[in-house]
Amino acid sequence: MLTSGERAGRRPRGSGIRGPHSALTDFLAANNISAQEIRDSYRDRVQRAEQDAAEADNGEGSSNAGEDAEADLQAESSAMAAERTRKRKRNQDEAIAKIKKGKEAKKKASKKKKKGPDDDSEEDFMDMYKKAKKLPGQLENCELCDKRFTVTPYSQAGPEGGLLCTPCGKELKKEVKAQEKAKQKPVVRKGRRKIESNRLDGMTVRGPKSLQQLCIEKLAKHSEDIDELGDMPESIMNKISEIFSKKRAMNPTTMKLFLQPDMDTVAIHESAYLETEDFDQIFAVCPSVKKLSLRNCCQFKDSNIDYLIEKAKSLVDIQLLGANLVSNDKWIELFIARGQDLKSLKVEWLDAAFDDQAVEALTTFCPNIERLKLERCKKLGVDSIDAIARLEQLEHLTLRFYDQVPREKLVHMIKSVGAHLRTLCLEHFLDSDSDPTDDILDAIHKTCRHLSKFRFSENTECTDDGYVNLFTNWPNPPLRYIDVNSLRDMDNTNPDGPTDYPVGLASGGFQALMAHSGPRLEYLDISSCRHISHATFTDIFDGTKQYPHLRELNISFCPVVDTQVVAGIFRSCPELKKLVTFGCFQVADVVVPKGIVLIGAPKAQDQIEQFGDTLMEFQTELQREMDEMRAAGRFMPVVA
Repeated sequence: MLTSGERAGRRPRGSGIRGPHSALTDFLAANNISAQEIRDSYRDRVQRAEQDAAEADNGEGSSNAGEDAEADLQAESSAMAAERTRKRKRNQDEAIAKIKKGKEAKKKASKKKKKGPDDDSEEDFMDMYKKAKKLPGQLENCELCDKRFTVTPYSQAGPEGGLLCTPCGKELKKEVKAQEKAKQKPVVRKGRRKIESNRLDGMTVRGPKSLQQLCIEKLAKHSEDIDELGDMPESIMNKISEIFSKKRAMNPTTMKLFLQPDMDTVAIHESAYLETEDFDQIFAVCPSVKKLSLRNCCQFKDSNIDYLIEKAKSLVDIQLLGANLVSNDKWIELFIARGQDLKSLKVEWLDAAFDDQAVEALTTFCPNIERLKLERCKKLGVDSIDAIARLEQLEHLTLRFYDQVPREKLVHMIKSVGAHLRTLCLEHFLDSDSDPTDDILDAIHKTCRHLSKFRFSENTECTDDGYVNLFTNWPNPPLRYIDVNSLRDMDNTNPDGPTDYPVGLASGGFQALMAHSGPRLEYLDISSCRHISHATFTDIFDGTKQYPHLRELNISFCPVVDTQVVAGIFRSCPELKKLVTFGCFQVADVVVPKGIVLIGAPKAQDQIEQFGDTLMEFQTELQREMDEMRAAGRFMPVVA
């Protein structure tokens, strides 16, 4: 007797579960050979042989009948073998033919998509009589390779409507994905992004690359495989460091390539991937370093300052960008320990530390400092301006505060330190609650006598008359570098500014600027100075007035700039290398001379060789084209 558990565990007889097929069973099924037919045929032959044998025992000729039966069996077996061979060859030929028709079927499927609904009516009618697809669990032959396989719910349909085995289905999916990816991939000019990136970085070398440039690019490409750079000039090491930083290849491994015991300058332009221990390694390997420049040094901490004070006894120039983990007390400790030797300090993007007390300690313990740059330090306030005014040895000053600074404080600082300044950069100093005034410009005009670089940007307080007075009869020599971007009125409801007096750098101030510094000017940025008129641009850059040293010019977002102005700039600036015109939508169809990069004008004819062999021939050709366009009425002043 079976227990209830044993009865439950026993499978019923009609459950339909079958065991695995043998290799012989799969072969017979693939070649359409029935085992039952073979069994029945064998039984018939045996019965006939027994009957013939019985008849032979009863009469004469029994031996001859047995021999005939055996011969019949051999003939029938050889005929079946030949039939199987013919079937196998026929199946192979069919499989090869189906594989060849695969591509034709795909082409037909693509043509069906292009046809209209009327063209498909006949084919849809014929589809009704097609053979139904096999259900999961049944056997089916692969449409492509004719291999026998078991159908599953995931079996893929073939090009002609049949089913595919797993290998063929995978191959078909790969082909479909490759075709879709090729269709979706946008057509992009090879190297276009790299060319534009180099232009914005100032790398505008034409023609074949130099051997030095090729070697530097190869080093950057295989940065992880380099053991050492060897003895290289400082300029080459700095260029390689810049490329490594741009490609985000500066890490603890590659940083060691730029550290040598006899180096006096260490400049790492991208320190985001360096850890606290890596900064200590700089001072351990290079104890005689004099100039340290670390940008994005987010892991530079108080412990690194302690190690710096202990090891770097010769350090005179410090530049740290993003060192937010250094506390305010540690900055003061640094100034106390190294203040007598420190001559240059540049700090930027500090949020949690470096406040007015740190600046007070800087001015107290660093009397010999000559270069000071404080930008985007949130803790700095008005008291820092008074402290900086006591640094009488300053020669280079760059300031950018978040808080508003009263103009009286700035005027006092400029009068205190302006006499020795060679570089003055004041950015984003404004007082929105006060009326426009030119007190700061007057102080610069009366005090500064040795400036070669002047940056005064993002200011909405000074008027155009103030800039005229600044550059008129100014005893200061002509400036080499001028950046006066975004000097305009900020009233969005009145983009042209006040009608009675212009705010910011307008036509009069621009005329005075170019009259004072134009002959020696090398870099000029007047972007977003919207109040300069079209007539002023055409008068300054008329082709007759020459600015022989001007190499870079930025006139972006000056809406009156058009093709005539740009063509005049090309004729008036023979040494120009880079011209930026973002937001100047009137610039179109301008011919760019050889050796000049025009950025921000997508409609310009880029990289077209200049006309003629000499500059005079080029200027003559441009003048002729301008006269023809002026006669056709294409050069009309555009009002902002």
